[in-house]
Parts: sequence; structure tokens; C-alpha cells
Amino acid sequence: MRMRIAISATLLMLAAGIALGQQPDGGERPGRQNAPGPRTPPTHSDVKYGPFSRNVMDVWLAKSDKPTPVMVSIHGGGFSSGNKAVSPDLLEECLKSGISVVASTYRLSGEAIAPAQFLDSARAIQFIRSKAKEWNLDPSRIAASGGSAGAGISLWLGFHDDLADPKNEDPVLRQSTRLTCMAVFNAQTSYDPRFIRDLFPGTDTYKIGALAMLFRMDPNDLDQLPKEKYRLFEECSPLTHLTKDDAPALLVYSSTVETPIRDQSVGIHHPRFGKALKEKMDALGVECQVHTGVEKGSGEHTKLTMDFVKRQFGMK
Repeated sequence: MRMRIAISATLLMLAAGIALGQQPDGGERPGRQNAPGPRTPPTHSDVKYGPFSRNVMDVWLAKSDKPTPVMVSIHGGGFSSGNKAVSPDLLEECLKSGISVVASTYRLSGEAIAPAQFLDSARAIQFIRSKAKEWNLDPSRIAASGGSAGAGISLWLGFHDDLADPKNEDPVLRQSTRLTCMAVFNAQTSYDPRFIRDLFPGTDTYKIGALAMLFRMDPNDLDQLPKEKYRLFEECSPLTHLTKDDAPALLVYSSTVETPIRDQSVGIHHPRFGKALKEKMDALGVECQVHTGVEKGSGEHTKLTMDFVKRQFGMK
């Protein structure tokens, strides 16, 4: 029995890595997450924001006499790989525009089951706010960006109720987790395999290894899982938390709505996720832009992101 469990866990991790490797634009892969690296070295490197080894961030502070808004980059990698990273072009455009940048990472699924990855990222936002005075930051203007898993975490932060605990002994956890906006790439708007099964009927997208590993579940038993697993799916899905008072979102995808689902990786990064979110945000009167057929890191991608974020920050 122990041998079978160990083999199953290994297969899940391999499946997650294979699916990610098939998709060049969906998220960072091991050994490539920092290539090409930022041209400007961080103001502060490997800053610890929490108690775990992967609770670290790099910080680039924009030069300004006034407190600056912040762009937080949350890496992708199917929750099972990746490291703190930011697009060099986006970094340079932000700094040039007077926007400070933070690249953070979180515990991976091989180390901790969900929602650890989401809660780590929430703490990163709280830590940034706790350093606002020291780093000359405007705590009322924080945006999040990222690709794939990093995109999903960003949306989750933007829609989730504020996790601030004003009476907590830890001063970091007293800070707000709310965002001004999110600008993301190849985002999943739900991590509930049941939702994904309905979104892509006739495909096995919902069985992707990254989610099996994230939730410690067998997707072949999706309809017979314990109730707590279904609650976990819902808790980790951005769409579950969406309300009319949430932050606006920009979603950019490399494929188009017409792109056929030829494998799990195409499905899990498909703009149908964005379409489903936009329908709900439009109904609530919250701004949601979805752009498809855009290459990751291209000039068009950077411009879409900068224009959206600067407008949400109230910058000319």
C-alpha cells in the first residue's frame, strides 16, 4: 500500500510537469523561470516575508518623491514549479512610470497542499503593505500580475474577502490583502475540476496532474470524493469569491476562443476561462477585459498591461 501511494504521488508530479512542458506560454518551467532575467537588479533581493523557505520576494523600488504604486508579479508553473520572476519589459516600463515592482514566490504543491499557495501570496501582499513607509509605497494602490497559476492566484486575491486580522499578534497579518486590479496571462478562473469538466466537455482537461497534486486527489474519483475536497476546490477558485465590490481585471490569452482543445495544457490555459469570468463580471458591473491571440511578453502584451494598470492606479 505504501509503495502504491508513493508511485501515485510520483506519477501525479510527473503528469503536472509534462502538461506544463507542453505549453510554452502558460507558465514558467523549471530552469527557465528566470530567463531572460530582469535587466535592472533588485533594490532588495530575497526578502523574507513569511516563515517558510519559499516565502521570499525581490523588490524594485521606483524613484519618486511620493509614495509609489506597486505591481506584484506572482509566478506560474502549475503550482509545482517556478520561482520569483517578472518580465524584463514589464519591469522596465513599470519603473519608468513610477511603479515599484515585487516578484514573489510561495510553497509549491509538492511541499504543501492548497490553499497554502494562495495564503502565502496573500501574506506577501500584507508584508508589502507593512513595508509601505520604509519603502515609500502607496498601500492603497497594489496590482497583481502573473501567468497560469500565478494568474489564478492573482485573481483569487482580487476577489477574496479581505483576510486582514486587525487583532492578530503578527503585525503583517493585520494588513489588508485587497488589490486595486489584476492584469494576468493565460489565467484559470476556477480550479474546481467539476467546473473545468463542464467547461471543456468531452476532454480530460479536468484530470490535469497539476490539480491532482495541488488538491491531493484522484480525478478519476471526482464524483466520489469527500465533501471537504469539494469545499477546498471552491475555496481555491477565484470565481467562487467574485462579488460586485471586487477589483477590475485584465485577462490576456495566447490562444483564441476558437482554438481546439488538443491536449490538457491547451485546455487549462484556454480563454474559455476568461469568457466565463467576463460574463459574471459584466453582470455585476465590474470591469473585465479579455484579449486573445496575444503573445506572452510581446509589446502588445506589455502595452495592454501597462495601460490597464496605470488607468486603475489613476496615473496619466
